[in-house]
Amino acid sequence: MRDEATRLLRAAPGEVRVPFADAAKRRWIEYRPQPRPGISLGELGPDGRKAAHRLLATALRPHAFAQAMGIVALEEVLDRKEGYGRGRHSDDYRVIVFGDPAPAGRWGWRFEGHHLSVTMTLDGDTVSPTPVFLGANPHATSYRGRPVLRPLGPEQDLAFELLDELPEALLPHVLRRAEAPADIYSGPHADVVAPPPGVPAAELPPAARARLDDLVTLYLDRLEVPLPVDRDALTFTWEGPPERGGRHYYRVQGPDLLIEYDNTTADGNHAHTVLRRPDSDFGGDILSEHRAAHPHPSGR
Repeated sequence: MRDEATRLLRAAPGEVRVPFADAAKRRWIEYRPQPRPGISLGELGPDGRKAAHRLLATALRPHAFAQAMGIVALEEVLDRKEGYGRGRHSDDYRVIVFGDPAPAGRWGWRFEGHHLSVTMTLDGDTVSPTPVFLGANPHATSYRGRPVLRPLGPEQDLAFELLDELPEALLPHVLRRAEAPADIYSGPHADVVAPPPGVPAAELPPAARARLDDLVTLYLDRLEVPLPVDRDALTFTWEGPPERGGRHYYRVQGPDLLIEYDNTTADGNHAHTVLRRPDSDFGGDILSEHRAAHPHPSGR
């Protein structure tokens, strides 16, 4: 990450970097088509664009990097679908570096645009790798019923497989609401107020518990940096009808973990997914450790 961030800073204009202490820009997640800090891919030359993509690739494993690049390409598909009326384009993704990517000290970076937000925060060689948001509109593009592009398909399929393994007696406890929410509960907010937990993993039958483990692994495996999770402390919740094709939402949560998925637009073809750590997003974990190890008289 240090090497690729340094490569980006050499290839990009000065506005790509802001001070690490600028919390208003650093503690930020915005997956909607709204203004955001940083420099866009369209403002970068070929070397800068490649450096931005290489920096993103340091955070994501190959399959998740492919998902991210598919999401970027979908901006052109969505623009065509909307009749080119909103001026969407795949160059409208921004990269920003916080502080100095030196071997020691605190710094970070973010790659973000519509339906994509990846934030990494570092203290020396320790990486705090959340939040990570991936969305897709359209969720699926098909030809005669066969999917052509469906970048978040596994996130949907594994959840339905989990539902299929639930006994009838347990379904009312997992299905907390008959209608899905309009969006993920955490939303584009820096601080997460976690919604109520769902059914504990320990109460799931073995086959459903195995699918839950698979689903959690899918989200954790987006990251190149391992993220420890107490899987026995997780819960699972579904909102909306359990049948395929309708609007639906699920979440997995546990100690310092929140996974959310929604597909809740009118046509059920617009998905959001997010991996967050309410106590540790934006480097909250490593920054607390840093302050404990390096106290400042002012308390900062």
